[in-house]
Amino acid sequence: MTRLMIVVGSVRDGRIGLPIAEWVRGVAERDGRFDIDWADLKEVALPLMTEPNHPRLRQYTQQSTLDWSARVDAADAFVFVQPEYNYSYSAALKNAIDYLWQEWWRKPLGTVSYGGISGGTRGVTALRVPAVAVGLVPTTSNVEIAWAGRQIDDDGAFEPDEHQERMLAAQLDEIVALDAALAPLRAARDR
Repeated sequence: MTRLMIVVGSVRDGRIGLPIAEWVRGVAERDGRFDIDWADLKEVALPLMTEPNHPRLRQYTQQSTLDWSARVDAADAFVFVQPEYNYSYSAALKNAIDYLWQEWWRKPLGTVSYGGISGGTRGVTALRVPAVAVGLVPTTSNVEIAWAGRQIDDDGAFEPDEHQERMLAAQLDEIVALDAALAPLRAARDR
């Protein structure tokens, strides 16, 4: 099974990313090919980059970093559920990425983005540079949800449309395929 970390990339109170991420988790659990680690960055609560050493050295000094490192290192793949803030992605997500280096190396990354008219597309585009810089391998299948608040029902649950369901299924398929292709590269690096 692919060890999939679902990262909730917003830490705001009342965030709509949480029910969207819960939808992603439900789909991945029903899929049956994934062992899921739920990483809500609000709960992870990493301080704003306080480690004294460059992440590539893996000389961490704080327990929060050691814990985050172990979780990311154990994952085979990721889905970032991310908002678009001012044509980019959240500071909490940037901080979570920047804390580490080697732990991200050659692992698939799917994105489920949300925002206004663009559905978070500009945030995903902005994320590509740091994601690729740390060695993540982005999927080509992405879920982009325009005006996502309109799809939250009265009980606070996200109600996907058919296109979003198809795109998430395609993304999960691609994550499994990429994980199989990238696993030997990760293993060779770890020797």
